Amino acid sequence: MRVALLGLGNMGGAIARNILKAGHALTVWNRSPDKAASLVEAGAGSASSPAEAATGAEIVLTMLADDRAVEAVVFGAQGLLSAKAAPIHVGLSTISLALARRLTEVQGERYVSAPVFGRPPAAEAAQLNIVAGGAPASIAFAQPIFDAIGQRTFVAGEDQATANLVKLCGNFMIMSAIEAMGEAMALAAKNGLDRQILFDVLTGTLFGAPVYRNYGPALIEGAFRPAGFPAPLGLKDMNLVAEAANGARVPMPLLGIIRDHLLQTIARDGDDIDWAAIGKAIGDNAGL
Repeated sequence: MRVALLGLGNMGGAIARNILKAGHALTVWNRSPDKAASLVEAGAGSASSPAEAATGAEIVLTMLADDRAVEAVVFGAQGLLSAKAAPIHVGLSTISLALARRLTEVQGERYVSAPVFGRPPAAEAAQLNIVAGGAPASIAFAQPIFDAIGQRTFVAGEDQATANLVKLCGNFMIMSAIEAMGEAMALAAKNGLDRQILFDVLTGTLFGAPVYRNYGPALIEGAFRPAGFPAPLGLKDMNLVAEAANGARVPMPLLGIIRDHLLQTIARDGDDIDWAAIGKAIGDNAGL
């Protein structure tokens, strides 16, 4: 399959390598062209604009940081919509429900929302979990690419924005788990209990899910750099959750606490720290 990938950050670069490994013809574009060099050496083509990358492609993937980046790549000068043909567009990014609906209005059934669950190591190992929303035929067309980059594809429905809603709910629940672990570990440490003992008991009984096992060690060790998922992106996602909640008139009191801890983390420790560092903010507030 002829594939174009727009966006070569930590996730996009790993996804690109797996598409090449699966034998697909790949053309890449990134705002900073130097990130394409290793992929070109591995056999990918490189384009000077999103429109050029999309020309001749059967399917175009976007993996970008936020709504603004997606809007620029799709609607901007030499953007995806300027391409000579109209390939299937698969949006892998975590974006707002409003933007997902706008993309659907413009591209119709040729747009598939397919945000992913998984950090860069999962992307490298082609072990992402993909949540797809869109026309069944378009999702089926994209399935070979999903198989190349992920371990499982979940179909949220024919409304593209449903996939983005699942992703936002999931990221909120991840942050909620980190918040709860951070508070529990602060309580344990303040009372002289080894946090490792608490972690071993909890993950060995009721809390053995990957979110606890994956983030617990970072909270214990204070290992938040390099960032697997930077705190500013976490804050962006929680703001998108708040936007969706406001639109649906759904109170989410825990969300406000999480957002404040993310803001505190970024203010004190900078933009290059992992979103799990809210555990450090919780500990700081407890006097640890």
